[in-house]
Amino acid sequence: MTVGIFIGALLGTMALGIPIAFALLATGVALMWHLDLFDAQILAQNVINGADSFPLLAVPFFMLAGEIMNVGGLSKRIVNLAMALVGHIKGGLGYVAILAACLLSALSGSAVADAAALTALLLPMMVAAGHSKSRSAGLIAASGVIGPVIPPSIGFVIFGVAANVSISKLFLAGIFPGLLLGAALWFTWWWVGRREAIQPPPKKSRAEVGRALRDSVWAMMLPVIILVGLRMGVFTPTEAAVVAAVYALFVSTVVYRELRVSQLYAIFVTASRTTAVIMLLVAAAMVSAWLVTVADLPSKIIDLLKPFMGNPTMLLVAIMVLVMVVGTAMDMTPTILILTPVLMPVVKAAGIDPVYFGVLFIINNSIGLITPPVGTVLNVVAGVGRMKMDDVTRGVLPFMLAQFIVMFLLVAFPSLVLVPLRWLAG
Repeated sequence: MTVGIFIGALLGTMALGIPIAFALLATGVALMWHLDLFDAQILAQNVINGADSFPLLAVPFFMLAGEIMNVGGLSKRIVNLAMALVGHIKGGLGYVAILAACLLSALSGSAVADAAALTALLLPMMVAAGHSKSRSAGLIAASGVIGPVIPPSIGFVIFGVAANVSISKLFLAGIFPGLLLGAALWFTWWWVGRREAIQPPPKKSRAEVGRALRDSVWAMMLPVIILVGLRMGVFTPTEAAVVAAVYALFVSTVVYRELRVSQLYAIFVTASRTTAVIMLLVAAAMVSAWLVTVADLPSKIIDLLKPFMGNPTMLLVAIMVLVMVVGTAMDMTPTILILTPVLMPVVKAAGIDPVYFGVLFIINNSIGLITPPVGTVLNVVAGVGRMKMDDVTRGVLPFMLAQFIVMFLLVAFPSLVLVPLRWLAG
């Protein structure tokens, strides 16, 4: 009965068009009435406690860093470097999009920011070169969702807080799977475009490659600083976000000099608005999370999944399919906040490494950003590229399939995540 009320209240409020944050609060109120625990003071206290978290300070600073990078020229220089390295290969602009996405992922950690930057910079070039616009947009959208997997990642921060899992370990564990997603896109782009008769641009000279490398070295130093700092214990993930924002601001204003002081207000406003949406979601979700614990929903979910509890691989497959279905209708952040308190006790009861599960969970949620009909990144690419949503959806399908294959490959072979993690974490 409790599970039915939780799911029914959540889906019912969402069906009425109520914003997710308020739908979560309404679900919490419904559970409180059912459990005879309704108290406005408890409701308010859980909302405040939900947002009162030091690790969550990483969210606004990573958001700010991403905005500064796009306006301040760091993203543009990353794309120029990728163009100099692989732009001359057949289908080179597609490989540029994939390589640039992997590099940008190590800067911002936001799929939406990466996809918007890549669409604005590369989509017109790919269309002008003769590539299919829908296929090019689909590749860019699929490349953008690598952002929440390769650290730093806002998704890992939110999951780490919700699941009480080490964010530093999640960051390190996401590196190799993120590169695997990029490799899958590389192969898929080659496969779908192998019959295209498009003349690639001429190969850049060594001097031009060197110039692009020198021009981007300040941007490329940011992921090195963050990863080395985390690995050596110099700073926490929250402090890393502050370092990223300050470093991006310094490089944009002092080194590249593309960011004017007059632009800072608009950047801060944009980052603040995005942060406010995420933090309200987190605060509202903590009400439901507390009630999920009080109502002992995890034990009921464990009872439902008992047929799979003896086989961790089959349990993960079942959970991944569930998350895939949810991802078609919900955005990444609410999915993390709603499902994490329910699934983590199940995962721990089955003896699955929480960090390993976190990587799979975030990969699945990231791919959900390009899963129709909601697909936030699809909407961003369609909007920036001035395309119909249907065209972008058609173009993204082969790349989305390749990424799902990688995800289930990681389910079948946990060592692909755990072995690199042990090596990186020392």
